Amino acid sequence: MKLLNQIATAGLLSLTALSAWSQTYPDKPVKVVVTTVPGPLDAFARAVLEQMQRRLKQPFVVENKAGAGGNLGADIVAKSPADGYTLLFALDTTFTVNPTLYKKMPFDVTKDFVPIAVPVTYSQALAVNPNLKVASVADFVKLAKDKHLTYASGGNGSPSHLTMAAFMATAGLDMTHVPYKGTGASVIDVMAGQVDSVFAVGSGILPQAKAGKLRALAVSGDKRSGAAPELPTIAESGFPSFNASFAYALLAPAGTPEPIVKLLAREVELAMNTPEVKELNRQADYTATGLTQPQSAAWLADARHRWAEVIRKSNITAD
Repeated sequence: MKLLNQIATAGLLSLTALSAWSQTYPDKPVKVVVTTVPGPLDAFARAVLEQMQRRLKQPFVVENKAGAGGNLGADIVAKSPADGYTLLFALDTTFTVNPTLYKKMPFDVTKDFVPIAVPVTYSQALAVNPNLKVASVADFVKLAKDKHLTYASGGNGSPSHLTMAAFMATAGLDMTHVPYKGTGASVIDVMAGQVDSVFAVGSGILPQAKAGKLRALAVSGDKRSGAAPELPTIAESGFPSFNASFAYALLAPAGTPEPIVKLLAREVELAMNTPEVKELNRQADYTATGLTQPQSAAWLADARHRWAEVIRKSNITAD
């Protein structure tokens, strides 16, 4: 009985210490590794972190570490102290796609990290060169079955590549993949007529479609785009099971004290409700998820399972 009392007392003291720690956290700057060069993810991360540092009264310092589909930056964080002072802002694909895409990973996505938040999702827009005589997804599928078409992407294993691979598998299509080093270049060549079609983020497609340089046909997510509500989803266009959404995620090294993880999750939620972040989401066509910390972890696990099936069936590799 005495031993049990000692164990209970030790546990209570440990919880009290963690609670006190979370009340003083952070008491110094927090480093946040962003796994891309300055661009959409970087802009979103900085907007959220700016709100967090206003409330928590400590700098959240961004370090951009791009490379290997996010693996380079994630590996740095995986090997950092689990004290809440090194965090990771990444594309979800580092944790949902890379484990199947890469033959060898420098870290274990399930054991080396604890998800804090998956605050937004975004879909891809399917677009074609305006000279392609199609006005709908049904037209596109029919033409692709009658004539061999090409599609561009931002590179092997990129969201644009994965979305088209999933769509081709769903629609029973066989098209030639033309990978680029970045989505911007791929969209430019579709506008120029060098490639027939592309899936890309709405912010890269919709302005060009409104200018008549592309023809947008549909979006890949389970909801219509707020920036172009006239566009149907792929699911509404004859493929009801189709849903290809991607996300941004904030994570910490595994072992980070739970009170700190919960505090950070709460701060992300508060940041998402500020006018500044809401406006950024509107302009970028992001959808706020409203997911809790446990739900964010479940979202990543579910997406990892879904994309593993697509990658294996489509024989996609990182090379």
